[in-house]
Amino acid sequence: MVAWSRSRLAATILLFTTPAILAILAFSVFPILLSSYISFTNRNAFHPNPDCNVALTGILDPVCWPQFRANAPKGLGEPYTLVDPIYKNYADLFAGLFSAEALWALGRIVISLLPLIGAYYLNKRWDKGLERPVSAGVVWGAGLLGVVLVALVVNLGGAYNDLTNTGDFIVVVLRTILFVLIRVPLTFVIGLVLALILNQPELPGKTFFRVVLFVPWAASSLAILMAKVWEFFFREQGTLNQLLRVFDIQGIAWLQNPISAFGAIVLADVWFSYPFFMIAILGGLQSITADQYEAAEVDGATWWDKLTAITLPNLRPVILPAIVLTSITAFQMFGTAYAMTQGGPSAGAGKPGATEFVIVYAFRQIFQTQNYGRATAFAVIIFIFLFLVTVWSLRYTRITKGAYE
Repeated sequence: MVAWSRSRLAATILLFTTPAILAILAFSVFPILLSSYISFTNRNAFHPNPDCNVALTGILDPVCWPQFRANAPKGLGEPYTLVDPIYKNYADLFAGLFSAEALWALGRIVISLLPLIGAYYLNKRWDKGLERPVSAGVVWGAGLLGVVLVALVVNLGGAYNDLTNTGDFIVVVLRTILFVLIRVPLTFVIGLVLALILNQPELPGKTFFRVVLFVPWAASSLAILMAKVWEFFFREQGTLNQLLRVFDIQGIAWLQNPISAFGAIVLADVWFSYPFFMIAILGGLQSITADQYEAAEVDGATWWDKLTAITLPNLRPVILPAIVLTSITAFQMFGTAYAMTQGGPSAGAGKPGATEFVIVYAFRQIFQTQNYGRATAFAVIIFIFLFLVTVWSLRYTRITKGAYE
């Protein structure tokens, strides 16, 4: 009887989970396997059709399946095959990344970040004690100052130039990481400030302001259309330069300058994204009881003391997952950059543009150069990178801890 009950329970579980398992296999596992295989082939505009006599190709490529084989595309050249050597697409992407100069440049970048890493572990150690010699802000400030000083000593700018000379892959990855490091803190600070203002009980018209400030997040569903509005704003004859002319200031071609184009995309994407932080933090603020602030006021705590000792620590379970999710979405940002600059301005023939982030680069590889093998190799590397970052973030933030308790 017990065995029958267990079998029935297992059958019921299998019945309800089978659709989800099949969906995962069809829409997640299979595309990963197919992309990984194509990343080792020479598939491109001249070799688009598969050789279905090759075992793996016949199994993985849908074109070789009986129901699709009759409509298989006829390529201009021979069917695509595995490249020789098998890692050629990956080697082309990494190019000179593993040369002595590039590794030394990478080492200098890591050395420059050591003061920040030291500040993190020092704060973590002092947080466990009853009293801190200095505040966390002072430690982080010292860490940032240390980064600046070490960067000057090791010539961080030269290290970056050495790395960017190794090939397109490292250029677009470093540029995208820089975008994330600028965009996410700005989004967090703006969201935090607005959430603190909206959380004030005496603020008149709170509902109106919450709706108005949430509009950019709602508009993000039309990101490409709204990005074209931002692109018009930054045109040489656009809104911004028209406003500057009122004050007799001559504007520039903002989207034709690498630095200003990068800044314009950061600004536009911050506008799209800050409501996510604002709403998340506002929800977290509602869970902090007034008793904690009243006790702090009795002890003579300042506004800054209450923010750093009560508000931010209590918001940690909200802030950390939000930062992780925002960082991953920022790393995969495509619509805003492509709509505003198409990855430009150009840095020269055969080189990534000044705003050509990883997804824009992959898009151009697939739909413009049609180098599918190299594009999928690039996608596989980015997938592995994001997978490792996600696993680390889940471990660090413990976002799923409650689900297993």
